[in-house]
Amino acid sequence: METTSRTWAKALSWQLTGIVATSIIGYCFTGSLTAAVSLAGVSSLSGLLMFVVHEKLWQRVRWGRVYG
Repeated sequence: METTSRTWAKALSWQLTGIVATSIIGYCFTGSLTAAVSLAGVSSLSGLLMFVVHEKLWQRVRWGRVYG
């Protein structure tokens, strides 16, 4: 099992990658940097929170783990 701080560090690094990717895609579709960054921010915040919840729920599942 990993610590909560490790889960948050992983989530933040993943979301930073997502912000960049979503901003680029959003700009290509809208032509507006403001709209692209706004979309990326909202998407990343919701994705960050859902990732942490998802990781914590999966930590409770014993299936597929190998001990020892």
